[in-house]
Amino acid sequence: MLVKNVFLKSVGGRPFWLRVACALGLCLLALPPTLHAQGGDDAVVDARDAFRKKHRARLAADRALALAALHPLAQWADYWELTNRLSEAQQDELNAFYARWPGTYLEDRLRNDWLLELGKRRDWQNIAAEYPRFRMNDDREVSCYALIVDAQAGKDVREAGLAAWLAQKEPDDGCALLATTLFDAKQLTAADVWRKARLAMDANRPRAARQAVQLVSAEAANNVLDAAENPARYLTRRTPGGGRVQAEMATLALTRLAASDIDAAVAQLNDTWDKALPGDLRSWCWSVVAKQSAQKLQPDAADYFLRASRKADKSGDKDSREIDLPDETLAWKVRAALRADGGRARWQQVVQAVNAMSATEQRDPAWVYWKARALQALAKDSQDGEALRTLGQELMGSVAGQLNFYGLLAADDLGQPFVLPTPPAPLSDEERAAAASLPGLARAVQLIALGLRPEGVREWNYTLRGMNDRELLAAAQVACEREIWDRCINTSERTKGEVDMTQRFPTPYRKEVQTRAREINLDPAYVYGLIRQESRFILDTRSSVGASGLMQLMPATARWTAKKIGLDVASLQINDRDTNIVLGTNYLKLVLDDFGGSQTLATAAYNAGPARSRKWREGPALEPAIWAENIPFAETRDYVKKVLSNASFYATQMGGPANSLKARLGRAVGPREGPAPSLDKDLP
Repeated sequence: MLVKNVFLKSVGGRPFWLRVACALGLCLLALPPTLHAQGGDDAVVDARDAFRKKHRARLAADRALALAALHPLAQWADYWELTNRLSEAQQDELNAFYARWPGTYLEDRLRNDWLLELGKRRDWQNIAAEYPRFRMNDDREVSCYALIVDAQAGKDVREAGLAAWLAQKEPDDGCALLATTLFDAKQLTAADVWRKARLAMDANRPRAARQAVQLVSAEAANNVLDAAENPARYLTRRTPGGGRVQAEMATLALTRLAASDIDAAVAQLNDTWDKALPGDLRSWCWSVVAKQSAQKLQPDAADYFLRASRKADKSGDKDSREIDLPDETLAWKVRAALRADGGRARWQQVVQAVNAMSATEQRDPAWVYWKARALQALAKDSQDGEALRTLGQELMGSVAGQLNFYGLLAADDLGQPFVLPTPPAPLSDEERAAAASLPGLARAVQLIALGLRPEGVREWNYTLRGMNDRELLAAAQVACEREIWDRCINTSERTKGEVDMTQRFPTPYRKEVQTRAREINLDPAYVYGLIRQESRFILDTRSSVGASGLMQLMPATARWTAKKIGLDVASLQINDRDTNIVLGTNYLKLVLDDFGGSQTLATAAYNAGPARSRKWREGPALEPAIWAENIPFAETRDYVKKVLSNASFYATQMGGPANSLKARLGRAVGPREGPAPSLDKDLP
């Protein structure tokens, strides 16, 4: 009895003697049911901490305790313990783990980790056996190792291998080895290598560029980092005329120079390299200059893109090759064309850029919409006007009604009012019970409850694989009822034919949000659209830069707002739900007023800061959709489009007045008219 009492009191704290006993396997007896949750919960949470800190003995003890408690999450402690020593593990240990936890997320997750380890060991036999069992199959480096196995078996893997290598972001062992294998087998060419190097340098990944160049020239590879770190100096020390390798290296340097100093890159091209480079590389360099210019919202961007096209068209160099611009560059070509000539847009350039994109990118609603607009504009002065108008209408109709920013814009253009999708049939008791009984969802809910949200999200998403619409709706409802709003929303968004808008656009804390918004004359639908994008209604979420709570407030912004509205700064609890709503809505209203009521400008300011939004509005007056598409930061560009489309959906769902997205976007965005308000100078 004494031993039992000591055990009961100590299991949460895991004294040293118990850790040792468990590590030795002496505590693997069934614990009383009342101990399963408390002792097991503590063990799982502590195991994650021990895993992160690489405390092997502590991790082994926690694993043993979780297993002894028969805890539903014991497999996570088991996974962390084996992962922590994976570099010295053997195949039979992995097989035993798979047998303990068959069909689970962690079985597949560990197989992913093990395949990477096998690749490092060059254990091709076990990779061949393990890879077909890898269900997620979402790790590019693992795919590269598997392609090496296929290449060794005599299969033609050039296309798949090249695609995987080009998509590689940072240098890794698997894809680098695949590239070497294919290059040695003459399945990759020098042109492929230089293309990879240009893409890597354009993405500011000089190490990946160097790794690629090493395949064709060790001497050139040694100079890649110099070309990246000080491109102006590198170019000054080079004399044109040294052949293709030197031209490619100069192109890499010009690519980096354009990123730091557009004018210097233009001067280098005009003075020296435009005449010295082959036509394809001239075209690439002018395209890079154009993209950098477009990202800085400079008026010359569209002209630079035009120069890039002309350089390619007029190339007669025997050493030139067809240049293949990345989709990102072509997207900026569209944006520059929309902004060109004082906002009048160069519609022909829009069509050319979209047509040059990959087939997948061309299907993006943004480019379908802008191509449709371009065709309709070009139809006015074309002999084929009727055909262009018809095609434009067809393209516009293909995205109209989609539940996204451009779907709403297209519907507005076609004069189609947005109507909420027909609600799906109510879930049956059997459908609800089936979802609630899924072990993966139950584990995910428990992980999230323990504060292990990243692990819970991965468990949840894995469990959704292969579900049909009704199963997804039932799974989403499990999350909705437990107020795990991010899983509620994200799961419901996966459905294709049956759409539940109440799941996709929930309204938690409705009384608090509506009350605070209306007190300061702020649209509640706009507030909900912003919160949905900021935090997915997770109360305790915290961003990597320190923003907190539902409305993701930075501490300095919260204090500034509190002073403005007369709250006690010393006692602020930013993560408190009601306090966060009060501060967030008041800050949003102050920003909105500062930008003259423009939700487009205010939304960008809320995400990227008012100073940036003020800077981005300088230049020609643009229709709001064009201005939003030209926001230089990808995160803010996506944020603005999603917040404003969210707000439109919420307005319809909450029974408010009909309000098109174009009406919400407001008037043209351009420089401020008249003097700045007094608030402007200190708005954070």
